[in-house]
Amino acid sequence: MLIVIPKENQAGETRVAASPETVKKLIKQGHEVRVQSGAGFAAHWQDADYLAAGATISADTTSTYIDAALILKVQAPDTSEIELIPQNAALVCQFDIYRYPYLAALAAKQIDAYALELIPRITRGQSMDILSSQANIAGYRAVLLAVQYFPRFMPMFMTAAGSVKPARVLILGAGVAGLQAIATAKRLGAIVEVFDVRPATREQVESLGAKFIEVELNDEERAAFEHTGGYAKEMSADYRQRQSALIAQQAAQADIIITTALIPGKPAPVLIPASTVATMKSGSVIIDMAVRTGLNGGGNCPLSQANEVVISDNGITIVGNSNLPALMATDASSMFARNVLTFLGLVTNKEGQYAPQSDDEIVQATRVTHAGSIYFGEAATPPAITAISSNAPIIDTIPA
Repeated sequence: MLIVIPKENQAGETRVAASPETVKKLIKQGHEVRVQSGAGFAAHWQDADYLAAGATISADTTSTYIDAALILKVQAPDTSEIELIPQNAALVCQFDIYRYPYLAALAAKQIDAYALELIPRITRGQSMDILSSQANIAGYRAVLLAVQYFPRFMPMFMTAAGSVKPARVLILGAGVAGLQAIATAKRLGAIVEVFDVRPATREQVESLGAKFIEVELNDEERAAFEHTGGYAKEMSADYRQRQSALIAQQAAQADIIITTALIPGKPAPVLIPASTVATMKSGSVIIDMAVRTGLNGGGNCPLSQANEVVISDNGITIVGNSNLPALMATDASSMFARNVLTFLGLVTNKEGQYAPQSDDEIVQATRVTHAGSIYFGEAATPPAITAISSNAPIIDTIPA
């Protein structure tokens, strides 16, 4: 079977869906692999590395897709790429499925498409869970990005010129990204406090040396976190009011805030509204990892803007990088490629042919188009987002 790896065409996307290591394994399994020239360049893999692994190199996007049976990508294809995908091919990538508008176009070409971000959080799925592997990288990089903009030291220093207090870091969300951010901030010597709506995360947070802060839950709210598949859940208005008061209190003392809170299929919850930003200390930094998924294109802070740095009137730097893993292209691509390789074991057979295990729960959960039908309901329709206004001036753009 011919497997192709195109060069990603989305602005700022430096990752690639297959590494020389995984290409070599695919060829050993009996597949033919074609890689577009330059596909791995930003991840520091040259065409020669893929040739040495046994792949062939195509000159451009058009020639890459010719006769492809299976396409491996990081980002879902746009309309120009869909036009190039052969009829009845299969496609494996991440879709941002709740916002992706072209599922109907894929279905019209009888393409079998799999959204890797929909892999269920079960033990067997861990080795192919791109959300976890990429969130690990994002959590680490978010802290380093915060340090870049923070005008002070992170650890405590004792010097002849006096002592320097350690920075206070507030992390909102203790999922994979949040836990990695905790560990990284602690390694840099910061005092770390963490908020998460899920009480079960307390033990993990405290095991990393951070302080867990929480809103007291009633029995109904506590029950709401059972059977959520490892994800946060939208809470009641009363809970959100208590949550806002607690976070506002902690934010006023924080030097750095890193927000990671997402609700699948819903706009990101607003955790740091403009009123809270106004109470923060000048020079503080917010890294909004949920940017683009919340209000007005923002995220957990409505003042954030995708891939831009905003300075508030009171001197708070708000960074909204929408693709942190792309800042660490080599490791991010290596991990993504290994996730993809493992997933392919469910949709290919030992003879090197496309043969999806249609009764497998992971295949069923990730398949979004098949045989001309859309399998993900109304996922192509973006969730309703209420616009807000912001007068915060934008002063620069995050480099790709």
